[in-house]
Amino acid sequence: MELIISLIAGAVGGNAAGAVAPRINQGTIINSIAGIVGGGLGGTILSAVGLGGVAEAAAGGGMDIGAIVAQVAGGGVGGGAGLAIVSVIRNMIGR
Repeated sequence: MELIISLIAGAVGGNAAGAVAPRINQGTIINSIAGIVGGGLGGTILSAVGLGGVAEAAAGGGMDIGAIVAQVAGGGVGGGAGLAIVSVIRNMIGR
């Protein structure tokens, strides 16, 4: 569940970062792919340091909205960061 939330949030975060910062915008498809990868990594890192908590909340019998919001935020930020990294690499290759 955590991974799915992170991947979706990453795709949204990548596209949002591309819309907000036109210099790193690589188009919808690349924004989405970079966001998905970055969101997956961001969500995995959050879970590794113990800040995810969606699986633990679900195992306890309920969904903790705070854990879901943290996972969405982590995935979204990771998606934006993933797009920024891809943009820097593509700009360096293109020169």
